[in-house]
Amino acid sequence: MHQLLILRKQSPVILFVLLYIAADLVFTSKEIYILNLIPFVLLLVYLALARIDLVYFLIVLLTPLSVQFIEFLPSSPLDFAIPTEPILFGVLILLIYRSVQHGLSFHQVLRHPVSYAIIFNLIWILVTSLTSTMPLVSFKFLLARFWFVAIYFWLAIMVFKRNPRYIFWFIWCYAIPMVLVIFYTIYRHLGFGLSDKEAAHFVMNPFFRDHTSYGAILAMLFFSLGGVVFIKKRGLLQQGILLGTWLLISAALILSYTRAAWISVLVALAVLGFTLFRIRFRYILIAGILAALYLTSQRTVIVQKMERNRQVSSATFSEHVQSISNITTDESNLERINRWNSALRMFRERPVFGWGPGTYMFKYAPFQVSAEKTGISTDFGNLGNAHSEYIGPLAESGFLGSLSFLLIGILTLMTGFRVYGKVKDKSLKWMVLGLILGYITYLVHGMLNNFLDTDKASALFWGFTAAFVSLDISLKELDPQN
Repeated sequence: MHQLLILRKQSPVILFVLLYIAADLVFTSKEIYILNLIPFVLLLVYLALARIDLVYFLIVLLTPLSVQFIEFLPSSPLDFAIPTEPILFGVLILLIYRSVQHGLSFHQVLRHPVSYAIIFNLIWILVTSLTSTMPLVSFKFLLARFWFVAIYFWLAIMVFKRNPRYIFWFIWCYAIPMVLVIFYTIYRHLGFGLSDKEAAHFVMNPFFRDHTSYGAILAMLFFSLGGVVFIKKRGLLQQGILLGTWLLISAALILSYTRAAWISVLVALAVLGFTLFRIRFRYILIAGILAALYLTSQRTVIVQKMERNRQVSSATFSEHVQSISNITTDESNLERINRWNSALRMFRERPVFGWGPGTYMFKYAPFQVSAEKTGISTDFGNLGNAHSEYIGPLAESGFLGSLSFLLIGILTLMTGFRVYGKVKDKSLKWMVLGLILGYITYLVHGMLNNFLDTDKASALFWGFTAAFVSLDISLKELDPQN
């Protein structure tokens, strides 16, 4: 009798499950699989309400394996990363709900200088979206940036503050699926021959659109995972797996043939040398500014020397490195200069508000000069962005757009070095140093490319930022004098 009563109480749930199974069978028989996603969505909702940290790690795990929707439906007017971006949007809604219902406290996080810079950046993107020449494009850009920051930065801080060791989990959650992508890429590359530079441009599809974004991620992992290698508190087997993973990432970085990534690694290695010799961050920053001013003053001589370089990109490593400074015959370098000059002309026409976030690729075509065009230029201006995290915002959001991103980078680095100087735990110290160097690779790479409109780069960039901020807040809580 008691069992019958329980069964009667559960009858609505049982009826719903039976109806769902019946409907799913009907839809599946007609090759419509949308209902198969419902259990996964319900599980995510439950986890988001009960264990939000597990949802965060799940998102990070899925990010390297995400694929653009347009790969499945080339005629689609919309493009987004699946499955990550729909999940990001759903988790964002649940985060807002939890904030309203339970009053989640972000006071310490919001008062941090890095958060001020990020909020300034978001507000300015909103302002320039309102003044945009293509409002729909700009508000889509704003929404994507907002959910990237909300999940990969603010949610990450909530997770990392529970336990600093979760930062190690974050690195591993990204590195493990990235290993699968590397194996897939190298396997495809072997079919063309590992020395085939042209094949290196596309063998990572569909997980990465091209070798430049792939190389940027590998450079960030090269240092962030490398920092973990030096932690000795593990068994021989674990250390062997970690070292093997790091060596695999190193090999993949070389085979990516991404010159910008190689440059970023060299710069980060120079910073590593300064850091190990205990040269303060302020001196590194001053040296960087002085070097930039000197190079600017010598730009005519430098350009003349670069114009004499005729070495084009090549499968030979040394020749490929030499081609970095070829601005006379290397089409990749010339096209990048074409994009930069077009962006600067756009900036001069609209220096305050720009043309609108995300609009560069739709607007730059008329700003090209015929003498600067290359064989890979397009009159329609539909083959990509401005190839710079600093110049692109000038065209799209004006001077303050570029300045706001610079502030994020500088304040994050200052926070990272401050944490590195204060943290006592040796394993955390090495990890923080690895994150700093990985972050630097992206800031350097950002001079030549821009990928923060993608989930893959955003997960690491904002995740590294969140790690620095969360540790900085935790250290201040332990010692308010600092």
